[in-house]
Amino acid sequence: MLRLTALPLPVVLTGLAALAMYVPAIHALSLDQHRIARAFFYPATLILVLTVLVAIATAGWKPHNPARSHLRSFVLVYAFLPPVLALPFSEAVRDTSYFNAWFEMVSAFTTTGATLYDTPGRLPDPVHLWRGLVGWFGGFFILVSATGILASQHLGGFELYAPRAIGRVRLEPGQTGPVTEPSQRLLRHAATLLPVYAALTALVWIALRIAGDPGLVALMHAMATVSTSGVSPLLRLSDAPSGTMGEMIIALALLFALTRRFMPGAARIETEVPLIRDPELRVGMAFLILVPVALFLRHWIGAFEGQLTNDAWQAVQALWGAAFTVLSFLTTTGFESAGWADARAWSGMDAPWLILLGLSMIGGGVATTAGGVKLLRVYALYKLGRRELDRLSEPSSVGGGGPAARQMRGEGAFIAFVFFMLFALSLGVVNLILALLGIPFERGLVLSVSALTTTGPMAAASQLSETGWSNLVPAAKAVLALAMVVGRLETLALLAFFLPAAWRR
Repeated sequence: MLRLTALPLPVVLTGLAALAMYVPAIHALSLDQHRIARAFFYPATLILVLTVLVAIATAGWKPHNPARSHLRSFVLVYAFLPPVLALPFSEAVRDTSYFNAWFEMVSAFTTTGATLYDTPGRLPDPVHLWRGLVGWFGGFFILVSATGILASQHLGGFELYAPRAIGRVRLEPGQTGPVTEPSQRLLRHAATLLPVYAALTALVWIALRIAGDPGLVALMHAMATVSTSGVSPLLRLSDAPSGTMGEMIIALALLFALTRRFMPGAARIETEVPLIRDPELRVGMAFLILVPVALFLRHWIGAFEGQLTNDAWQAVQALWGAAFTVLSFLTTTGFESAGWADARAWSGMDAPWLILLGLSMIGGGVATTAGGVKLLRVYALYKLGRRELDRLSEPSSVGGGGPAARQMRGEGAFIAFVFFMLFALSLGVVNLILALLGIPFERGLVLSVSALTTTGPMAAASQLSETGWSNLVPAAKAVLALAMVVGRLETLALLAFFLPAAWRR
């Protein structure tokens, strides 16, 4: 185990990816799909042998700057691992290109869930299983990285509590020596988080099986829920036999993406309040209550121009459909409830996808598998706005709450605003490039937000014509794949990596 921690992080993850390829190979063998089994078995064996050779060659490698090696390893994983993951995919699906396989793996590993293969039956079951495994693996990696790398350097949302220390490594309790190598840090945090992550996935899988889903569908939806990847073998969640009961099970699991404090072993800070007063949970529940209720009440304020319905069951379906879909897109999972169609009809809105677009931009909790701007940054901006409004009526008032609250609505809100502007700039750049490639503005906006917030199913939920991922030209796919990586890594982490001196000032 100690020898394993001495290896570079990309080498360790490549070896784990090779071992994971044997899972769909065994599944294909059990289905008598021998060609597909060989398509996974041979690349897995080859990659594993090469990884062992590289591991031997790099066994004595020591980083010159251990602090920067944390971020370097974190960034390089998204550059090197998807091409490796795409090898068995392209071999198993003969009528596709390696480029499309790479795009699919980038989408899965970044927990985006965008797919180029939206035709039922287009991919065999073992390939679907591989997509789900990669998404589950990617969700666990970002969860461990947020705890073991980003939290220690005050990135990924933790910069709100220490804005002046962005990019600086914080020593852990009891650590007085040199900063540990990233593989060692991640291994320690992975050993803590993996039992909980795997157990939660198993519980959701068993519950969905009891609710009536087939084995593969239940497993993939469990992995997609816990990792918030939204990777599914079905065209839409409403096609699952579990129905509303399955949606309720998934909704309970999605609550873990609202705040890191639901996950044992996740990163903690010194100033955290009791769970009932957790700002991320309170903001998330506010959106979860207010948005569905607003859509529901709109029925009685003239949405149908007086053509009201008194169908109580339809009203319940509309309210549940809105609540589940809001929670799903707020956590950047992208599952659409079977009752969402009733919610759209009930509210009478022409473009309800704009609400989902905004929810996915807000995103879930810090140090969770969700993407987006994150609830904690939204909370910091809210506290700043509320304080500024109070100063309009009482200019000489003193804001209370203690040092942590003052920092949150002061320097913390400033860096949250900086992040929001960087996110908006990234969105504008991606949308501009897509426009240059001939994609209309509305379609480009949906695709850009979907990529940057890692909410791939948004493209289908928008119901705009020709907004599917499969209709894109190769250049647009490459741009959006890069946007997925940027959205997953976050712009502050990238800037702290490329411009460390500027951020430390």
